[in-house]
Amino acid sequence: MGKSEELNEKMELVIAEIALNAKGSDVDESALDEELQRVDRELEKYDCQADMVDYGLAVFGGIVSGIIDSLFVGDISGDISDIALSHEQVNRYIESYAKKRGYEGDGLKKSISYLEKEFKVAQDNIWSGEKIKISTKNHHLADMAHHPTPVGLASAIVVQFFRVGTFVNRDGEWHFLMVETKKEDIIETWGPAVITGVLNWLAYFAEHKYEEKTEEAVSPVLKKLIHISASMPLLIEIAKCADNWYGHLISDVGGSKNTAGGGMGIPGVFVSFLYELAALPGFKSSGLLEYTNNIYQKQKIDLRHELGLYRGLGKQTMPVLFNEFFVRTSYFIMHLLSGISEHNGVDGIEWKHIVPFDNRVVDRMMTVASLTLSTVDVADAAARAAVESAGNWVLFAGKFTTKFNYVAAGRAVFSIAKEISDESKETELLLEKRILTENKAVLAVQSIENYKQELNELVCTWMAEDIQSFLEAFDLMKQGLAVNDSDAVIRGNVQIQRVLGKESQFENQSEFDDLMMSDTPFSL
Repeated sequence: MGKSEELNEKMELVIAEIALNAKGSDVDESALDEELQRVDRELEKYDCQADMVDYGLAVFGGIVSGIIDSLFVGDISGDISDIALSHEQVNRYIESYAKKRGYEGDGLKKSISYLEKEFKVAQDNIWSGEKIKISTKNHHLADMAHHPTPVGLASAIVVQFFRVGTFVNRDGEWHFLMVETKKEDIIETWGPAVITGVLNWLAYFAEHKYEEKTEEAVSPVLKKLIHISASMPLLIEIAKCADNWYGHLISDVGGSKNTAGGGMGIPGVFVSFLYELAALPGFKSSGLLEYTNNIYQKQKIDLRHELGLYRGLGKQTMPVLFNEFFVRTSYFIMHLLSGISEHNGVDGIEWKHIVPFDNRVVDRMMTVASLTLSTVDVADAAARAAVESAGNWVLFAGKFTTKFNYVAAGRAVFSIAKEISDESKETELLLEKRILTENKAVLAVQSIENYKQELNELVCTWMAEDIQSFLEAFDLMKQGLAVNDSDAVIRGNVQIQRVLGKESQFENQSEFDDLMMSDTPFSL
């Protein structure tokens, strides 16, 4: 069943329900009017009144933004200078972080050595000698706790509290290795957890006793504050674990102390995410895991290289931001001038139709402009890649991916999603308005039916009360006609007119003759 059919079926069911409610007089017409006004107000926000000028400005903005992208953005792959700058920035940050954590010396190698000693992790080298297809070249990628992602932090917490390291080799095989654990480690880690459990139990007991004694419930906000305070020992231990995890990643991000500033650092955020995704059961046979491992191990793309790519993505935002600024500013200026001209000044201008935010016309313009920018970008990237690849399709694909503007594509996807959402909301509101209108129609019909019924009842009552007078008058007229007694016929007519609420101009033949001879107008 299509979406339109589902909406129609839903509407018919609702209308049927409304009709039943209306027959039971359960629907308030004033409430219906208020709901209709609310729906009309909301529909105004989703009603797109874009004209050809608006669409023309959007297309023009997209084309100019595409030209800016072609001339100034360039490749996203990052050149040697970008990568060198990323390495330099990372090295400076390592030295700076070591000084913040207490190191008083200088030099990258010594700073890394200091951080390695200060922020040790239990699972760091337990993979060695296990024959699980993990080597020095890829152990940072295989060890989930070395990923700069939420999964990496969660893995570090698992190591800290459960003494288990989580590893995934390039074949997608999961390995959970127990780390060496001393009695002191267990006490240091689980002591705060036990204390937290005891404190929360005491807090719960105290709350229960208080409520039992005072017959008053403890405020939910106060309960939350009490339990957060009681959980502080465990929260502090988790924070210490996160701090140690971050410090260890910093010690590894620039290579080891033996390969300071070079070697293999930790995997970047995107590579880590790809590896975590590829490690899921459904992706094991897709080849993504091996591909990601090759990116890290063979192409040596670690976090330092990703930073260079992020700089390229930052450059890609330039045409997107220009597109955004141009479309919104041009819309504001054009419609402001139009409003001033229409109202002979700024007084009376409806600013909701002028300000370029929360505006359906601007949303539509941004969709057109974003798609135009992406179209120009794809055409430019394809043309340049074709020239540089010289007919080699593999090389063409690689060149194209480095020239394609991912930020612009993302903005276009967002605009399309917003457009679909707005259309869906407008459809829902139109359906709601139709249902409310049908409801009012049902009420109107029901009101007419009620009026008809009341009128029939009044007529029947009136007929029942005056039927005897009618019958007597008709008998009198019948008798008069039988004996040619015009006075009797006139008396019967007078009686009928009085029943109907009228006064007769004559009551016998003589008065009728006088009326006919006079200048008084005769009326029935």
